Amino acid sequence: MSRKILVTSALPYANGAIHLGHLVGYMQTDIWVRLQKMRGHECWYICADDTHGTPIMLRAEKEGITPEQLIDRMHIEHSRDFAGFHVAFDNYYTTHSEETRRFAEDIYTKLKAVGLIDVRPIEQHFDPVKQMFLPDRFIKGECPKCGAKDQYGDSCEACGAAYAPTDLKDPYSAISGAKPELRSSEHYFFKLSDPRCQAFLRQWTSEPGHLQIEATHKLQEWLGTPGENKLTDWDISRDAPYFGFEIPDAPGKYFYVWLDAPIGYMGSFQNLCAKKGLNFNEFWGKDAKTELYHFIGKDILYFHALFWPAELEHAGYRTPTQVFAHGFLTVDGAKMSKSRGTFITAESYLAQGLNPEWLRYYFAAKLNGSMEDIDLNLDDFVSRVNSDLIGKYINIASRAAGFIEKKFGGELLNSHFIQEFYADLPGIAEAADEIAAHYESRDYARALRRIMALADQVNQYVDKHQPWQLAKSIEHRELLHYVCTVLINAFRLLTIYLKPVLPKLAQRAEEFLNIAPLAWADAGHILPPAHRISAYEHLMQRIDPEQIAALVAANRDTLAATEQTTAVAAPPVKTATEFAPTIGIDDFSKIDLRIARISDAQHVEGAEKLIRLTLDLGGETRQVFAGIKSAYDPAQLVGRLTVMVANLAPRKMKFGLSEGMVLAASDTDGQTSGLFLLSPDSGAQPGMRVK
Repeated sequence: MSRKILVTSALPYANGAIHLGHLVGYMQTDIWVRLQKMRGHECWYICADDTHGTPIMLRAEKEGITPEQLIDRMHIEHSRDFAGFHVAFDNYYTTHSEETRRFAEDIYTKLKAVGLIDVRPIEQHFDPVKQMFLPDRFIKGECPKCGAKDQYGDSCEACGAAYAPTDLKDPYSAISGAKPELRSSEHYFFKLSDPRCQAFLRQWTSEPGHLQIEATHKLQEWLGTPGENKLTDWDISRDAPYFGFEIPDAPGKYFYVWLDAPIGYMGSFQNLCAKKGLNFNEFWGKDAKTELYHFIGKDILYFHALFWPAELEHAGYRTPTQVFAHGFLTVDGAKMSKSRGTFITAESYLAQGLNPEWLRYYFAAKLNGSMEDIDLNLDDFVSRVNSDLIGKYINIASRAAGFIEKKFGGELLNSHFIQEFYADLPGIAEAADEIAAHYESRDYARALRRIMALADQVNQYVDKHQPWQLAKSIEHRELLHYVCTVLINAFRLLTIYLKPVLPKLAQRAEEFLNIAPLAWADAGHILPPAHRISAYEHLMQRIDPEQIAALVAANRDTLAATEQTTAVAAPPVKTATEFAPTIGIDDFSKIDLRIARISDAQHVEGAEKLIRLTLDLGGETRQVFAGIKSAYDPAQLVGRLTVMVANLAPRKMKFGLSEGMVLAASDTDGQTSGLFLLSPDSGAQPGMRVK
């Protein structure tokens, strides 16, 4: 049965380049959409640049151009980068559009009509030089908790404390350097605390299917138990000067960028409807029967699973079918770093001549549909791509194509042998439904493991029959023709299964096979007798480790000059390593290391270094106090996997009982390079023992 589906990816902010961390979400979405289209469903994939806000206004001013000129330039750059990685939007638009303005005003007006907009004065920091109210991130000062200098107005990067901008000591404007003044201004609020919003969100977030289980748990924490009212009203306005949409009947007041950003999905789709003759209400109307999916990073879950559904519901529009959140990207087990050359932009990756489908495959092999972070291990990246794609998949075509061309004029066997094919490679065609189901649930890692297991099966068939040996004897000519025809058909099936991940490689394979673009239903049959294939040309090169080294060096080198002019003196990094005394295997076996999922993470009131972690051990939960506050925001930890010492004696602390220890890496003094929680590879499950 054909489905009608609308899919969105989170809107990239038009104030910076697309980097590899961004690409995790867009590749995840693009793979899912390509599967739907291969299966014959009507599926539209839309996105847009998020173009409003103070940072864009100030950057444009600094560059001596208008905000419109800046966002137009960023739109060209973003479109280029997405196309370079084969992310195929049906419409890539901008939130600075008449369509988005119209929907923003419509939603605001409807919310106001039902009493969900409130106007009240608030006190804010005001820059007397720039004559503007300052967003939190444009105020700096001394942390009220630890005394660290030059900290932002909402949180301290030194101790991890969160606070209000008015709590900062000796605040100053990050724009002009002037001491800000506290001034009162009327602001507009969406009354998320209203009982109607509370009741709706409790129902919507608890209904099966809207959210992943980790997201549901987090949303229930934010909502609180029935009877609690933990949601606060949302400030949806900003004062002039501001780059955005002015609020109707409120001169000098503008919609906060996060109000019109998700509405940009509607604006982009309306723009597509005008181009394609689609019915907007069929996908966004209150009673729409179509499917609507949002793919987002877990850092914006609050906006997409609370504010957004509540806005839509009370403004008379449909709510999302599902919101899919993914984790963050680390590189070699750590946050992306400019100094280490691992903060890699999409543009620099492509400029180094690296194949974008190498990265698409590697990210897909790590994604499992959860909110866990994934790691780009550069050594593993080289090894896995070369082993799986070159050594397994492409090897099948290269082993057979030459013999078909030289010995049989490019034609496959001229007879029907479908039963023999299925008998020689049992399960390879039947796997189509299973693989599609894994893609559908966004468990791409499992899909690719299944595909590579099939590739192994085909390569075992190669090793068993050794076509290079058969080719040496005229008496084995017919068997050689049969074996090579089996291999070409197996290669075709594997190409179908890999096509959502590797669309350009699949296109080259289709040209080699001399066939029309493959659909998922094509897995149900094989090539006809005497089908002629094209001359084989190598389909993909191996990754040379030196290419990766050059990529890292290029990103490090291009940032060196900037770092030299802005960095402050840092203590020298210790290079000598002093190891602990040697222990025996019996000593090590006494330590019970387990995989744990962080189901909750909270600041500990009165503790400068501690975060309270609730750890899921696969049926049992533990509370652990971890001294990692200087390196991690608790909100970013929820949902990720880590490793804990499960048999450490509980320790009574003044904040509560700590029932174990999580493992983290650091330099020898624990200060120079920070702390890094250990993260197991994708596929590990809570409770598994680490040996």
